[in-house]
Amino acid sequence: MNGDDVRTVALIGAGTMGPGMAAMFATHGFDVRLADIKPDVLERARGTVETVYATLQQGELLSADQVAAARPRLTFTSDPMDALAGVDFVVEAIPERADLKQQFFAEAERRIGPEAILASNTSGIPITELGRAVQRPERVVGMHWSNPPHLIPVIEVIRGERTGDAAVAATRRVVERLGMIPVVVRRDVPGFVENRILYAIMREALHLLEEGIASAEDIDTIVKWGIGYKLAVIGPLELLDVAGLDIYHSVASYLNADLSSRRDVSPLVRQKVEAGELGIKTGRGLFAYTPESIPPLMQRRMRLLLATRKALSVTA
Repeated sequence: MNGDDVRTVALIGAGTMGPGMAAMFATHGFDVRLADIKPDVLERARGTVETVYATLQQGELLSADQVAAARPRLTFTSDPMDALAGVDFVVEAIPERADLKQQFFAEAERRIGPEAILASNTSGIPITELGRAVQRPERVVGMHWSNPPHLIPVIEVIRGERTGDAAVAATRRVVERLGMIPVVVRRDVPGFVENRILYAIMREALHLLEEGIASAEDIDTIVKWGIGYKLAVIGPLELLDVAGLDIYHSVASYLNADLSSRRDVSPLVRQKVEAGELGIKTGRGLFAYTPESIPPLMQRRMRLLLATRKALSVTA
């Protein structure tokens, strides 16, 4: 399957990521079937899609005419297998369990055409492992979106050990047609690229918090206004050249040994989970939230993400 030939997409899983992904496909000319076995999840997804459209319109990333054209291209169904009939491209966004994803791919392969591609939005399960569930693993590929999927423009295209060149090329082209930025992960490793780097940052941030080096607020301020501000424009490997590899060699020779290298989960996180303090969803995590504070907080973050995307697009 050539990426330019993809017309119809089945998106399986209408939870956290599915609605935003489906909206992006629909607004870029694809016919999309968004499926979920839970009627309540599917109903919420309808509202979430409309919120996505409103957000993109307010941020001037979509026009009213584009939204009007997108709506008829998106259909909702509670039968994932029915959604697969005649599609060119399948993206699964079901819960992060390898057994569930393997079972779905095995069933899906029997229902799709020989040229259709099976893509997974998993954030860390090896694509190679998912490919073992099908007869033709060369068409199983990773397509890892970042949350929120309608605002973060980069998508990882992950090659499993038996993923074919054609599937990688076609998926990359589909990402380009979405107006997004494809990054090919050449070798299948846990967490791929984005989450490996992100989790390294979060591990060190938690370590600094646990050691009392700085407050949670100040650690986040440093990352947002120091590290993040630079890295939005200059990547970490580019930054090495800017600073000078000799300088990095000198600092890393003593600093690397002092960085957190723990292989288990942070004790602070374990304590919070055991106490039921899971973050925004429970009103308390590393920070405290009131029901009244959450909507404006999320809206502010969306506005800032929109503004940042527009600024970076101008300078790209």
